[in-house]
Amino acid sequence: MSVYTCTVSADLKQNPGPYQKSVFDGMELLIYGRPVYVTLIARRSSKFAGTRFLKRGANCEGDVANEVETEQILCDASVLSFSAGSYSSYVQVRGSVPLYWSQDISTMMPKPPITLDQADPFSRVAALHFDQMLQRFGSPIIILNLVKEREKRKHERILSEELVTAVTYLNQFLPPEHAIVYIPWDMAKYTKSKLCNVLDRLNVIAENVVKKTGFFVNRPDSYCSVLRPDEKWNELGGCVNHTGRLQTGVLRTNCVDCLDRTNTAQFMVGKCALAYQLYSLGLIDKPNLQFDTDAVRLFEELYEDHGDTLSLQYGGSQLVHRVKTYRKIAPWTQHSKDIMQTLSRYYSNAFSDADRQDSINLFLGVFQPEEGKPHLWELPTDFYLHQKDTVNLVQARRSYTYWWTPGVLKHLPLPYDEVTCAENRRKLMVKKFHKSDEEIDIHNEFFRPYELSSFDDTFCLAMTNSIRDFMPKNVGIDPSPFTVRKPDETGKSVLGSMVESVEAWVHTAL
Repeated sequence: MSVYTCTVSADLKQNPGPYQKSVFDGMELLIYGRPVYVTLIARRSSKFAGTRFLKRGANCEGDVANEVETEQILCDASVLSFSAGSYSSYVQVRGSVPLYWSQDISTMMPKPPITLDQADPFSRVAALHFDQMLQRFGSPIIILNLVKEREKRKHERILSEELVTAVTYLNQFLPPEHAIVYIPWDMAKYTKSKLCNVLDRLNVIAENVVKKTGFFVNRPDSYCSVLRPDEKWNELGGCVNHTGRLQTGVLRTNCVDCLDRTNTAQFMVGKCALAYQLYSLGLIDKPNLQFDTDAVRLFEELYEDHGDTLSLQYGGSQLVHRVKTYRKIAPWTQHSKDIMQTLSRYYSNAFSDADRQDSINLFLGVFQPEEGKPHLWELPTDFYLHQKDTVNLVQARRSYTYWWTPGVLKHLPLPYDEVTCAENRRKLMVKKFHKSDEEIDIHNEFFRPYELSSFDDTFCLAMTNSIRDFMPKNVGIDPSPFTVRKPDETGKSVLGSMVESVEAWVHTAL
């Protein structure tokens, strides 16, 4: 059984929020019989949405292409109560480089040249984007830039140089304690090196990031802070209040496409955060998870399905490079799969992305048909559909130095959107219903929370289970999901070896 993946879309007209599409993945860990649910939710932005080469960079409002907010939720399922139960959450973000840039696909090249479309000496579009992030997540905003920095011919390096310039300019006017943290790391270069372990380096970055941002826990008296206090826990960032611990700030990861390299980096950060989450709930004795354990194998599968779904929507194929590729333990049959995925992505980008982009514009309500006006397929470009407020933004231009929304800095490191203030109260909408009014609540009609039922009956999607799918079948071996095992000891080893044998036979026959 594989980790479930589904896509749920909201009604765009009734719920015009920035995130309209969500991808859910989940798994179940059994820690000596104690069930723990790990859920991965990816919320895709409906602003400046589209396909790989047709939507790059940012629009005039600071919305970036392929922006995804990923949240991993850990729940101790032994107590199914939100008031008495224990759960934790960690959020990270991916998105295109927030600049005015694009790639010309008319040349039919696998890697079209990158061009900067507009001069932006005061980093206006980057300012709008990071202002949004300060409002939504608070500080610190940490950028992990995986774009290449050294190339024989300037390609990806154009974006790195412009992003460094933008962040340096914007940080001049922020207080030092709330400055944007910029971490450049040429992941492609170190992947080719035999002297560098890519995942070890990412693990160091992940440890520093999680310490700075912290994570959410719903218990103020976390088990580990009372029973096992240590330096790691005392150094952890975030905000502690009477209800628990809050995450402040967020990690923003990007490469050029925000697909393969970004997904592996997010997996490593998520793995580090998962260790702290398990540690905070008293499920492990130290905040550290090792590879080749049942828990990490499950988590890796979770992130790969998560990355495949986003890659199919944005790039037209599944991931080309996976965690095993960067660990350099991928089987030789994986290379042929990578070639096929690369060809599939190239075909999709060259021949079907235009139709997919039209479908996305229509589905998200970016284009609304009107009588007497051109049809969607008659438009020469969709540029003005995604850049609607250009004139208004020019007229209401912000200060070049005070580039953030008034009131944001006052409440940092907390996110401005979650602070109780007069401005946020105006955004609330109070709706009154009379008892006699007819109303159909889809959630209540489907799940029927007013009836006595079990969680297994109402949870309509299956999850990968650590015992059923990964735990060794021999009796007497340690059943803990945190025990390091050899590949041939796992529950999937027999099925995996059969599949590899068939693939090898097919490869030889061809």
